[in-house]
Amino acid sequence: MVKLVLVLGDQLSPTLSALREADKSRDVVVMAEVMGEATYVPHHPKKIALIFTAMRKFADRLRADGWRVDYTTLDDPENAGSIVGELLRRASEHNVAEVIATQSGEWRLISALEDLPIPVHQFPDDRFIASHRDFVDWAEGRKALRMEYFYRDMRRKTGLLRDGDQPAGGQWNYDHDNRKPAPDAVDFSGPLRFEPDATTAEVLDLVEDRFGQNFGDLRPFWFATDAQQAQAQLDHWIALGLPKFGDFQDAMLTGQKFLWHSIISMYLNIGLLDPLEVCKQAEAAYRSGTAPLNAVEGFIRQIIGWREYVRGIYFLHGPDYMTRNALGHDRDLPWLYWGGETKMHCMSQAVEQTRTDAYAHHIQRLMVTGNFALLAGVDPHQLHEWYLAVYADAFEWVEAPNTIGMSQFADGGVIASKPYVSSGAYIDRMSDYCGSCHYKVKDKTGDTACPFNVLYWHFLIRHRDRFAGNARMGNMYRTWDRMDDTRKETVLADAETWLARLDAGEVV
Repeated sequence: MVKLVLVLGDQLSPTLSALREADKSRDVVVMAEVMGEATYVPHHPKKIALIFTAMRKFADRLRADGWRVDYTTLDDPENAGSIVGELLRRASEHNVAEVIATQSGEWRLISALEDLPIPVHQFPDDRFIASHRDFVDWAEGRKALRMEYFYRDMRRKTGLLRDGDQPAGGQWNYDHDNRKPAPDAVDFSGPLRFEPDATTAEVLDLVEDRFGQNFGDLRPFWFATDAQQAQAQLDHWIALGLPKFGDFQDAMLTGQKFLWHSIISMYLNIGLLDPLEVCKQAEAAYRSGTAPLNAVEGFIRQIIGWREYVRGIYFLHGPDYMTRNALGHDRDLPWLYWGGETKMHCMSQAVEQTRTDAYAHHIQRLMVTGNFALLAGVDPHQLHEWYLAVYADAFEWVEAPNTIGMSQFADGGVIASKPYVSSGAYIDRMSDYCGSCHYKVKDKTGDTACPFNVLYWHFLIRHRDRFAGNARMGNMYRTWDRMDDTRKETVLADAETWLARLDAGEVV
């Protein structure tokens, strides 16, 4: 019997488990560009264009390898509009009674396929280093699921950066070496930019027509859209960007979108690059002496540590994880996240580069846009949907734990041992943003005070009952308690006034 083999837009890997389980001489691969996937959040046009183009090219690669591929473009008049609808349509055409698939990275699709009226066998996505069972076994019996210990197990499992039984250099983690503030200049040209070919150009016209109203600039479009281009970007970065990546991975500079970052997360997350092979290539740079250990370890930790860890959290905690709101925050996502005018230079920089390139690095997401949302009490689900929409690398399995857990503490401490909040001092230390801002980072109260300063204390005081006993936050509360009562009242009143202006739609 013929089987349908579903390949999703973030599963563009020739080693996909569903393809391995299929019979190339008999079975039919189904791929489809559908409005259901393009619109469940208002995705950035660059993200949609990346996925559709990469899908079309991967379908061509499969055909060249001897597969039959039934591919539905978005503008096909027969398009059923959803993954489930396309599978049912193709099943009827081929008179098949079974679908095989690799498990999706989003609960909503897993559930939709389980409810399909024909049998669907969802095979594990073994492109990851840790299986679901591996993570469950690791998590069992632990009071706290801290990434560092999981990461060490992944190092042992893969053998990466090991010298015999010991970690390379004698330490597991070199994060303390990776926190240098922004330098005066950047000597790396950034990611490779690929000129759109005929396939890409056709997709760009389609996306412009159907999604031109979405937040984000479609053009110029420069992303890699096939495995060869993605590998070229990785090679380019390892040779020229990796050596300084570690030192400045947390830094931020006005007008510098990429600094020494790799810009490969989107390619990893749709399957154009293999995570273990990427890490091996980075390790080879350390072994050959072309990149320092702190840079290579920090990069590898992001992939086999953090990336694998958040996927484990997502599947361990189930589909209700995205609705968690441990702090009870309910402020609507401010319009400035969608490009509304703001006097906060750091927010303006982060949102503007998100608009133009569907990208911001991890500190911009965590300590600028995420920090602000947490301090202001923004509804974490609204923020989650914003991150999911606007970043080219955002898929729910990786985005939701980063937002709900790491950024917003909405999971109550599953991921983070304390909320990631800071005043303007952190942003000032790690960037040049504050020097060009309307607000004054040194001002603690008054109309010119940095909003992060007054909101920081407002957050801590409104959640004092929850966090006062947190050992990592004791110094913060002791500092507050040493302030005189008049200053305390002024700080909290200034925060309330500023939030009222935000809620009223004023430019803040």
